[in-house]
Amino acid sequence: MNYTETNRLSRLTAILIQLQTKRIVTASELASKFDVSKRTIYRDIKALEQSGVPVLTEEGKGYTLMDGYKVPPVMFTESQANALILAEQLVLKNKDASFIKDYSEAIDKIKSILRYSTKDKANLLANRTQYNQVINQERNSNNLSDLQNALTNYNLVKIQYVNKEGTATSRQIEPFALLNSENWYLIAWCRLRKEFRFFRLDRIQKTEILSEYFEPHKMSLQEFFDKYH
Repeated sequence: MNYTETNRLSRLTAILIQLQTKRIVTASELASKFDVSKRTIYRDIKALEQSGVPVLTEEGKGYTLMDGYKVPPVMFTESQANALILAEQLVLKNKDASFIKDYSEAIDKIKSILRYSTKDKANLLANRTQYNQVINQERNSNNLSDLQNALTNYNLVKIQYVNKEGTATSRQIEPFALLNSENWYLIAWCRLRKEFRFFRLDRIQKTEILSEYFEPHKMSLQEFFDKYH
């Protein structure tokens, strides 16, 4: 599955959540929310219909789900739901804004299809749990989610990178692994330097996921460290 397909699958899931949580949704609303054209939304709605989701069109109003249709509840235990809420607070301490956004949206999706009793308790816990460090936490990068997708789909990435001396260079890199130690670091094969390099995410000024694929590096992270350190 390539990067575009992954994005579309994520959007289809999000559209279904919108249809579940609202009485009626217009194509314009959805296009604006997901930053795509109305034509794209029309195609997405058709794809949902073809997959068996009973989407109804109310002329001049918008889209709605057939009355009574629901995605089956996620069967989390109360303790599992609580663990997710606690994990959300830990995620909010992260320094990458894209990671926080994706995780928070995922939690919202999970909450929307929890059984009502569990959902109420999860929301209560979320409102009563707060880490002081989360408040006004500084975010210094916004590219972790894109780099995760590039890593798992073997997409070549073009970056504008500024090193610790302040020198800016343009690189084409093959993402290999992500590490976190105070800041996020990407291990990648750098085609400019022709070797593996560590890149701090907050020093990446611009990220472009390219359509070109690279040959996967056939080693584990441990094997990488054994070989290069």
